[in-house]
Amino acid sequence: MIDRTLSERITKTLFGGKAVIVLGARQTGKTTLLKSITEQQPNRMQLNCDEPIVRTQLQDANLSDLRNIIGDTRLLFIDEAQRVKNIGLTLKLITDNFREVQLLVSGSSALDLASEFKESLAGRKRDYTLYPVSWQEFSAHAGFLQAKSQLESRILYGMYPEVITTPGDEEELLYELIDSYLYKDLLSFEGVRKPDLLSKLVQALALQIGSEVSYNELAQIVGVDKNTISSYIDLLEKTFVVFRLPAYSTNARNEISRSRKIYFFDTGIRNAVIGNFNPLTLRTDTGALWENFLIAERMKMLGNNRIRAGMHFWRSVTQTEVDYVEVRAGQIRAFEFKWNPKAKKTKPRAFLNSYDAELTFIDRDTFTAFVLPE
Repeated sequence: MIDRTLSERITKTLFGGKAVIVLGARQTGKTTLLKSITEQQPNRMQLNCDEPIVRTQLQDANLSDLRNIIGDTRLLFIDEAQRVKNIGLTLKLITDNFREVQLLVSGSSALDLASEFKESLAGRKRDYTLYPVSWQEFSAHAGFLQAKSQLESRILYGMYPEVITTPGDEEELLYELIDSYLYKDLLSFEGVRKPDLLSKLVQALALQIGSEVSYNELAQIVGVDKNTISSYIDLLEKTFVVFRLPAYSTNARNEISRSRKIYFFDTGIRNAVIGNFNPLTLRTDTGALWENFLIAERMKMLGNNRIRAGMHFWRSVTQTEVDYVEVRAGQIRAFEFKWNPKAKKTKPRAFLNSYDAELTFIDRDTFTAFVLPE
């Protein structure tokens, strides 16, 4: 089993008076993570909300019902909480009336849970996102040198736990993931009525990683209006399929300020969507794929280590661009990505003349400094 960074972090917060909420895509290891934490505690209970009887017991439960369910349990793990209607109110009853009980909750979607938890558990919870395996976790599991030797495989097949631990079956597992899980939460959401359009949109986004995304252009490709595109992308983000990277700007006259790029949380999922697992030497999208991989890994590193930072890209109206701009504690750091260490490296003078920023080039020989904690 691959040790996860959040395990120790969550364990240290137990019995501190707040519920622990872990969200993330399906199959990223939420159940495995929280089950391993649960099993270290006495008087524990796990409730799987995929089971109809559990959903029935927890939906609109009153205090008497909850006392019967919880009994003398000290740690209660509720798995796949998004399956229970009005689960936020049930969790609020538990946290308010069973102070000695540590509540662990997992969910595969932020569609409904985020708003429910915000209203029902304000001040009563700690939130965590479990991403696919990070390079930090993978390197610790495989060893530094062995991990680096698998860099191309990880870019092609991604970082889902089972994909990593089952070499030789990566493509089959990834196709199973997108067929069985990728749209599962979305297609059960009442706002999604045309799954074929959703699939077409995901494919269009997969072909545009590394490029600025126009909702108007996507609307023409998919055959729906701009508002539908915006709504579907929001849903894809809340189910941890894609994430948006906004433009950085303090000078709107000379810079692009309202644009965005969209990346996939996992490059293996992205490659499965377009059905392309060709080696990097045979691809025309190597640069964009490398960019997606690095920015996703940076997001994992920042999130897993609870580091607050603004994540952006930058482009001027004259098309000068910086791949990634990070603002942390008032400091601006800029990064340019090159897969080939021998590629020509040109500094973006327009950006450096506008901002007091540190610029670093990242290539496949130096990338670990970018994706591991400093």
